[in-house]
Formats: sequence, structure tokens, C-alpha cells
Amino acid sequence: MNVSDTYRSAWESYWRETPDTRGEAIWDADPSLTAAPHSELFLPYVDTARTIVDLGCGNGTQTRYLATRFARAVGVDLSQAAIEHARRAAAGDPVEFQQLDLTDTGAVRALHTRLGDSNVYMRAVIHQSEPAARPAVAAAIAAITGTGGRAFVVELTSGSREVLRRAASGPNGPGPKLRRVFEHGLKPADADDEEIPKLLAGAGLKTLASGDTTLPQTEHLTDGTRIDLPARWFVLAAG
Repeated sequence: MNVSDTYRSAWESYWRETPDTRGEAIWDADPSLTAAPHSELFLPYVDTARTIVDLGCGNGTQTRYLATRFARAVGVDLSQAAIEHARRAAAGDPVEFQQLDLTDTGAVRALHTRLGDSNVYMRAVIHQSEPAARPAVAAAIAAITGTGGRAFVVELTSGSREVLRRAASGPNGPGPKLRRVFEHGLKPADADDEEIPKLLAGAGLKTLASGDTTLPQTEHLTDGTRIDLPARWFVLAAG
């Protein structure tokens, strides 16, 4: 199935109303906290001469870092507004961005035809996808990696819900960045913990390594503590 018009519109409106300023999106953490440590976990398993595709790239902060570790980096996102953010921020960096609906199997197949078997980086996409669309998102990872690529997937776990609840329940409610997520109808940490590995296995992906981590955010609790959301990472290959 393709994503619903409501879901697509939510992401378009979110990114249209998010300023270009670095860190304005709550998940737009510095790569030193995200893509850099993730790369250290991922690189032992990959051929860096292959392209890496950042699925759900948003404004492209992590994609631009990945371009320094791989021969070629391509960022894709459902939202055209996000892609426009990413292209503005790239400012001539050697990285490519395109709009792509991961549930559109024809478009995903065309991307694979153009790039060949590629490595995939995907940070926190499945957990906030519409439930009926999640198998197609997992299948897109498998289609883009093919038999030669590898994937690094990190997804929020159920422990994130309590952190988000605390962040939203302060005396003034959620901070402005988290409030914007809720106002646009986005649903972080919506998938159950056991659902993610089942979806990945169901797409024909084998787990080569996995572990627990956190995804640092760009907003803080009222006591000044940075919002770090519990997550789990997977290194994957064709099964």
C-alpha cells in the first residue's frame, strides 16, 4: 500500500513550517551523536565503495556526514519539503537528494536499478510509519540493499514512550520542538518492540549484529537533561 494522503500531508506541513536553522527539528542531532557512532558499528560489515542511501533523510544532516564515509551518498524522503531543506543545506556538498515514497515499489525498484545494490542507513522511520505501511518500508530496505549491500537500521523502543510522556508533562507542556511534532499529528515510538525485528525478518533480512542505544534529540527536559530516546540498532543483510 502507499502512504495515506493524511500521513503525507502531515510530513509536508511539518517540514514546511520547520525553519532551516540546524537543530530546529527535534531529531536533527549533530552527526557526532548519531551517524558517526552508527557508522563505527556499521563499517565493519560494509563495502564503502557502494553507495549509501539514507532512507527518511529529512533535512539531510546525517546524509551529508555519510558522504564523508562512503563513495556516494543519496538521501531520500517522503516529503518534498524535507528534500528542499536538504538541498539548501547541502550548499554544493557531494550528496544527492530525491523525494521517494518507500511504499511505492515501482519507485524503489527504479532507485535500485539506478544505483545498484547499495548500503542503507535508516534512523527511526518504521516506528512512526503507518502500521499498514510498515511491511512495505521494511521491504524497501531489502530491495535497495539487494544481495550485495548492507543496512543499518535504528528504531525507537517502547521505553521512548515514557521519556516522551515526561517531556510532554512539564508545567508548560512539551517544548516547542516536540510540540510541533504533536501538532502535525506525527506519532513517535508507535511500534511495539517485537514488531520491528519481525518486519525486518519478514522482508527477507538477516540480522548480523544488534544492540541497544539511544537517539539524542535537540530538545531538553525542564531540568536541562537532553531528551535521549531509547532505541535498538540492527545491521542487516539479505537472508
